[in-house]
Amino acid sequence: MSILKRLLFVLVLFSLSPKLYAQVEDEFSSALDSARNKEDNKKDSVVFTAKYVRYTNLATLKRLTRTYALDTSHVNFQYYNKQNLPWNPTINLGSYGLASRDLLFNPNKSIGFQSGYHALERYLLTSDSVQYFRARARFSELYAVGFFFDDQVFKARLAQNINPHLNIGAEYHATNTDGYYNNQAYSDRKGAVFAWYESPSKRYNLVSNLTFNTLDATENGSILNDTVFRDTSDNTSPSRYPVKLNGTQANRPFNKWKDMALFLRQSYYLGRIDTVNGNGPDGEIHPTNVVAHNSSIRQQKFFFFKNQADLYNAFPSDSLVRVDDTTKITSITNDFTYSFFLRGRNLKNEAKVELGFQNDLIWYSDSLMNNFYQNSMVKGSIGYKFSDKVDLNFAANQIVLGRNFGDFLYEAYADVHLSDVIGKLRIGAYSQNKSPEMIFQNANLSYHNWREEDLNLDKIKTQNLSFSYSNSKIGFSGKAEYFLINNYTYFRELENPSNDILFARQIKPTQAGNLNLLKLTVGQNFKFRKFHLDNMVVYQKSDAMDVLATPELYTFHSLYYANILYNVMDFRIGMDVKFNTPFKTPSYAINAGQFYNDNVGIEFSTYPIVDFWLTANIDRVNLFLSYNFANQHIYPNGYYTVRRYPMNPAFLRFGVSWKFYD
Repeated sequence: MSILKRLLFVLVLFSLSPKLYAQVEDEFSSALDSARNKEDNKKDSVVFTAKYVRYTNLATLKRLTRTYALDTSHVNFQYYNKQNLPWNPTINLGSYGLASRDLLFNPNKSIGFQSGYHALERYLLTSDSVQYFRARARFSELYAVGFFFDDQVFKARLAQNINPHLNIGAEYHATNTDGYYNNQAYSDRKGAVFAWYESPSKRYNLVSNLTFNTLDATENGSILNDTVFRDTSDNTSPSRYPVKLNGTQANRPFNKWKDMALFLRQSYYLGRIDTVNGNGPDGEIHPTNVVAHNSSIRQQKFFFFKNQADLYNAFPSDSLVRVDDTTKITSITNDFTYSFFLRGRNLKNEAKVELGFQNDLIWYSDSLMNNFYQNSMVKGSIGYKFSDKVDLNFAANQIVLGRNFGDFLYEAYADVHLSDVIGKLRIGAYSQNKSPEMIFQNANLSYHNWREEDLNLDKIKTQNLSFSYSNSKIGFSGKAEYFLINNYTYFRELENPSNDILFARQIKPTQAGNLNLLKLTVGQNFKFRKFHLDNMVVYQKSDAMDVLATPELYTFHSLYYANILYNVMDFRIGMDVKFNTPFKTPSYAINAGQFYNDNVGIEFSTYPIVDFWLTANIDRVNLFLSYNFANQHIYPNGYYTVRRYPMNPAFLRFGVSWKFYD
């Protein structure tokens, strides 16, 4: 050790020796270099963190200029699969990325032309979901799930200010999953390139993005063994069970979506602008007059492919071997809006009026059709805000010209903030008149064909009343919704009382008469010291539960312990339990990519599903470890949410994200 000390002393002395012989004329230069070094070291001492990175989104920029702090928490980080979000559960084909549908009733409030394809929709990256950044430091993030597990999910994003007024960025997603049973593989490649420019005067904003998606879901037509969960053999690996569609490589059956869009929005603030929080990172710009133009072009392609004989009746009766169905939709949208805000300089009271006009050009083509449509919509809204206590709003959208003439959505709501102790409430209502989606009106698919001239479907009319209340002090939230729906449109199997094989699995669009639905949602979170119990209960009751194919009761409960370990790791460790009551489970039409009500109407037994998980944050790193459907080792052996398609067995997953700010 003494030898090491001597060597260190010699090295230090050697490094200082040039200064011992410095000349007097070099003293000024040395002092200047020293001052520069101090200044450089001062700059280098800044540790960039998440507070230097903020973001906004399109919904916010339509009202004002405001940015939000970056979310660095690990809360809910374990829910990497959008099929398994406890607050919005699904029925699905049993593996990540495969076709899914909402378990609970969630109405679609969009009007105008819609494709009707929703089975893979949860995995799309759309223009509306893109975030735009304001980053003093370069921001990047890496996210990965899987590693040595079957699900491989990767995401990377980067954002950087070119100058104080222009930020550009990009994100890229890549997923590969093998599934559990044969031919359940899923893959996607999707991404976005985006930019946000704000003029020095803060009056002009330009946001743009380019998004692309390729979603590829293999179809296996379900397994052949209908009693798989009664198997008592030693080898119960899902891969040992044969499936109805077993083509591989070039003959692999699949549904594939391709979706590409370019979006551009320009807005300009006229007249007085009001600021909140000055020019700080959390500063806000509240305009009094806004003119804006949104423009977008989008192309969607939906493919189904198979190249094998249907030996096990996965499809309607036909002798087709090779099927290659393609539906293509291209749309160009231009949206012009003018907004006027009247407020005092204290910003407490505010009145607003917004007027808009939207034009959609649509090119639709499939194996037989090649049509052009357009829609012209007028839009308007008025609102008044009394301080932060009451906010009243009314909005109207009406298609006045085009294919979907007569579609409308009228909506009103009132937010009332009673107090921090008493809580908040919202009273809302809407009336909707909506054309059936395109897949319900026209289909030219190999196994399914119908034309709107033959069906003559009516518009879907929905009346809704809702009341919600929340109180963060006691951790309570509740919502009551009532729906009156006329001409609810869905797919059902052709009536086949004689069980004729020619009509089996043939589906047709069907409209129900008037139906009523009451939906109650209650959330209550409890806390005792470091222990938490979060609860959500949804009750649905309708005079047409079999038509809606949704359970009467759904519950979700999460019990966890939260703490900080050695002031280094913020963590949560706990378990989730979810359950829904039995309901008539739908079947799945493979080449149409649609769920439908079959003639059998089986109600599968339902069971509590238990997941164990750990989430944690260490500096810039979030991670999770989860073991899902853990109670399979006790009871039950498995379960269904879609007829013939067993859900996933128990599985372990690990995920991590790492954020960088320099």
